[in-house]
Amino acid sequence: MQYRQLGNSPLKVSQICLGTMTFGSRNTEAQAHSQLDLATERGVNFIDTAELYPAPASAETWSRTETIIGNWLQHKNRDSIILGSKVVGPAPRKWIGYIRNGPQLNRNQIEQALNDSLRRLQTDYLDLYQIHWPARHTNYFGKLGYEYGKDKHDSPIEETVEILSKLIASGKIRYAGVSNETPWGVHTYLSAAERLSAPAISSVQNPYCLLNRSYEIGLAEFAHRSGLGLLAYSPLAGGSLTGKYLSETPPANARLTLHRNYFYRYTTERAVAAIKEYVAVAANHHIDPATMALAFVNQQPFVTSTIVGATTLEQLQSNIDSVTTVLDDALIKEINEVHQRYPNPCP
Repeated sequence: MQYRQLGNSPLKVSQICLGTMTFGSRNTEAQAHSQLDLATERGVNFIDTAELYPAPASAETWSRTETIIGNWLQHKNRDSIILGSKVVGPAPRKWIGYIRNGPQLNRNQIEQALNDSLRRLQTDYLDLYQIHWPARHTNYFGKLGYEYGKDKHDSPIEETVEILSKLIASGKIRYAGVSNETPWGVHTYLSAAERLSAPAISSVQNPYCLLNRSYEIGLAEFAHRSGLGLLAYSPLAGGSLTGKYLSETPPANARLTLHRNYFYRYTTERAVAAIKEYVAVAANHHIDPATMALAFVNQQPFVTSTIVGATTLEQLQSNIDSVTTVLDDALIKEINEVHQRYPNPCP
């Protein structure tokens, strides 16, 4: 396992990060603990979670993932684990109104969310605390086409930066990051930190995979020159890049089968056409398509850590093993040719 510096922080995180959004829904607590054991035995020191998880979220299950991780953490050396969680941003009440009666990124709510996460995780600090999505009208979660005239800011970024700075000073979090952010958002976080003489964010957790390379367009250079690390989520596009959904009878209990509406962006006509081509490229080079997809993300110089999620130990083992695969120039050339034909079908 390789370890990389997390942005402008001194933290050294594993090339593979264990994502946990299935813990408490598709995985029982015992299965989740087995995954955590396997990952750490294989050198993974970075665990990513969120107060919202498991996903898709519900009033009955939200926050369950943190509780499961906290129970596991009691039997481990806390200081050997780099643990990150996230606070949800504002959202329509019909979606997650059950969280704090409608979540906002103001001081009281962020402090309450963090304290609740620490209690569930049974720890007195988080290594990385992230804003799960922006508190303003912008593009994320597959949305395209910026809409003018809807520039509502529920909680100004400068206010959020000030809150995070105080939480860092208190010792409850070590470093802060953002997720599902845009170049403007990242710029504004950095500028606000400079104005306030506050700690700058260290990371950006955004989607990045063969079907969604939009990070390369603006954020890759911006983050690189600003000293930020990318935590790449959905590197297998919800499992679609394995090719298992291409059959006429998709697997009965798989993620996209059970939650097709939630992962709709990976099931469009253009997405399926692109997936077929990537799977064909992998077959031509005698490599497993999932391994190819993960290796592509792993070896991008702007990626600090690739967040993988699995429902079985076999899947997790294969995902971790992807760090040993290096794609040669010929294979990368073919991947880029497919990308030219189907640029970012799943933003």
